[in-house]
Amino acid sequence: MIAYLLIITLVLMLSIVVGLVRVAIGPTPSDRMMAAQLMGTSGIGVILLLAPVVEVSALIDVALIFALLAAVAVAAFTRRRVTESGG
Repeated sequence: MIAYLLIITLVLMLSIVVGLVRVAIGPTPSDRMMAAQLMGTSGIGVILLLAPVVEVSALIDVALIFALLAAVAVAAFTRRRVTESGG
């Protein structure tokens, strides 16, 4: 079971690397923000998968806090885009 969780964690980490590339070369700010959201979501998944492997239940709380911060980041980005466009 632990090996299975670690393999899935590795796949999610590869997803984070792909998202980092998109953040660096994304054609529009929206593409970059979506890639950052992908990285955040994948990071939360990695933390949740590693919690039972390392047997630290506090990592679940950390993942929850990161999920809340990701929602705030999207709201701030959306608000910033609206005020920049004059809407």
